Amino acid sequence: MATFIPLISSGTAGPLGVLHLPRLWLKVSLECSGKLDSRYPGVGRGYDMMTINALGLSADPVVAFIKAKKPTYPQFEAWVKAQPGAKLDKASIDAHNAAVLGYIHDDETRQGILANNGLPDDASAPKDAGHRNDLDSWQEFHDAELK
Repeated sequence: MATFIPLISSGTAGPLGVLHLPRLWLKVSLECSGKLDSRYPGVGRGYDMMTINALGLSADPVVAFIKAKKPTYPQFEAWVKAQPGAKLDKASIDAHNAAVLGYIHDDETRQGILANNGLPDDASAPKDAGHRNDLDSWQEFHDAELK
């Protein structure tokens, strides 16, 4: 069975306007189907938990819903909206999105991603983790599927 590298960016939002939520849905959906590349967690400690916590959700119910229902992305957003205590007001979403856009990797992670992509670790390098994660996923996709 083929596995997949999730190529939806953390900088992508769906209709709710929540950055990273589409990528989280994709990763968990792939994991629940046994199709997520082993280098990726379905729910990781970084952006995934940042998004789940910011929305007032818990990881286990998110995974359970996706596993049981295999929802489309709009169906997943509808489920999120229906969760008691979900934080979907403009201020909460804006704060989360700012946190996603402002997240910075530690030096070791930054250096590894840039080196893996043949990019210099200088002033021209992407600063935020979201853009670096995109580079990382694109490089892994290239190595796995296009090389």
